[in-house]
Amino acid sequence: MNEQESAGVRPPWPGKPIGHPTAGHPTAGYPTAGHPLFDGLARLGQRLRGLDRRNPWLLDAAVVGTAFLAFCVPELVHRDGDGPREHRLVFTHLPPAAVLALQAGLLLPLLWRRRRPAAAYAAVAAVFGLQWLLGAALRADAAVLLALYALALYGRLRDLAWACAAAAAGMVLVALRLSPAVSVGDSLFVLTAAVTAPVALGIAVRMRRAQLAGLRERAARLEVERDQRSRLAAATERTRVAREMHDIIGHNLSVIITLADGGAYAARSAPERSREALVLIADSGRQALGELRRMLGVLREHNDGPGLAPQPGIADLTDLCTRIRVAGPEVTHHSEGDLDGLDRGVQLMAYRIVQEALTNTLKHAGPRTRVRVSVTLRDDRLRVQVDDSGPPDAAGPAGPPGQGLSGMRERAAVYGGSVAAGPAPGGGWSVVADLTVSPAPETAGGPV
Repeated sequence: MNEQESAGVRPPWPGKPIGHPTAGHPTAGYPTAGHPLFDGLARLGQRLRGLDRRNPWLLDAAVVGTAFLAFCVPELVHRDGDGPREHRLVFTHLPPAAVLALQAGLLLPLLWRRRRPAAAYAAVAAVFGLQWLLGAALRADAAVLLALYALALYGRLRDLAWACAAAAAGMVLVALRLSPAVSVGDSLFVLTAAVTAPVALGIAVRMRRAQLAGLRERAARLEVERDQRSRLAAATERTRVAREMHDIIGHNLSVIITLADGGAYAARSAPERSREALVLIADSGRQALGELRRMLGVLREHNDGPGLAPQPGIADLTDLCTRIRVAGPEVTHHSEGDLDGLDRGVQLMAYRIVQEALTNTLKHAGPRTRVRVSVTLRDDRLRVQVDDSGPPDAAGPAGPPGQGLSGMRERAAVYGGSVAAGPAPGGGWSVVADLTVSPAPETAGGPV
C-alpha cells in the first residue's frame, strides 16, 4: 500500500499510484494502457497538443483549410445538377462571387473560434441567416455546427442560451425554406438533432477536460503534501536523534572527562586509583559507543540486523548513579511509587532528564559535590527532582551553556509537563520535572 492509500486518499489514476514508473504515461490507468495502437494514438495526441501550444494559429488554419476543401471546393466545381430536381427548384442560384463571399463569411470566423468563441459564432450565424434569407443553400453551412461546438467547449456557458436560440431560429428558417420539398416537422427533427449533437459533444468534452484538470491539480497537490510530510517527518526525526545524541554523548563525555581529570591527579599519589579510573573511562566509552551504534543502526536504509537492546528506563537509574558516583560526586537515589508500571516512553524521558541533570552537575559543580536524585509517582503525577550542593567554592568548574535544559523541557512538554531549574534555597542547583503520566497498557501476557 502506497503512502496516499495508507492515508485514506486514493490516487487520481486507478491502479497507478503517484510516483509509479508509468504514472505519467499518456494512457496510464486505462484498461487499454499498453496496447500499441492506443499508446501510439496517445503519443500522437501529445505531439499535436505540444504543436498547438507552440503554434496555436496553425491548428485553426488547418481546420479552416480542411473545411474549405471538404465543403467549398466541391460546391464551386459542381454548381449544376446537385440533388433532386425538387430541391434545386427550392434554392436560389447565386453567382460564384457571391457564393465565395458567403463561404468566406462562414469559414473565416472559425479562425477565432477558440479565442473568441461567442464572436465567431455570432459572425457565422449572421452570415448563415443572410444566406438563407437569400434562399441559397451551401455545404459550408456546416461551419455553424463547428462554431456551436467551439462555443460549448471554449465559451461561457451562459452564452449558450442565446446561441441555441439563434440556432433554433435559423433551423426554423431553413425548415420553412425546405417546406415545398420536405415537411416542416421532418426538417425540424433532423435539424434539431444536427444542432444538439455539437452542443452535447462540446459540453461532454468540456466536462472531461475539467475533470482531467482537477485530477492533475489534485495529483500535484498530493505530491506537494507528500513531500511536505516527508520533510516534516525528517525534521522531527533529526530533532529526536539530535536530542538523543546530546544526551548520550554529553553524559558519557562528562563522565570520561571527570574520570580522566581524577585519574591524572591520582597518578602521582595513588597509581591503583589511576588504573581504576582508566578502566571506568573505557567502560563509559564502550557504553557510549554501543548506544551510538544502536541509534545509528536504525537510521540505515539497509539494516543488516544490528544488535538491539531496550531503551533505558527508571530501573536503570541505579546504574547511572553508580557511574556518576565513581566519577567523584556523592550521589543518593530515592524512588517512590509503582514506577515499573509506567509506559516505556515515560521511563525513557525520566531517565534522560536525570541523566542530563547529572551531566550538568558534573560540568558545573565538579566532582566534589553531593547530589540527591528523587523520582516520585503519586496518582498520575510523576515528579523528578535532582538537587546538588554546588561546587565547594565559588570558583568551581563551569562550562558553556548548552542545549540540555531546552531538551529536558521538550521531553517534558510531550507529556504535558514542565521543567524548572534554578538555584536551590540552601545553595547549589535544583532541577524539578513535573509530569502527567498514565500506566502502561496491559496485554494478555501482562504489562508491556
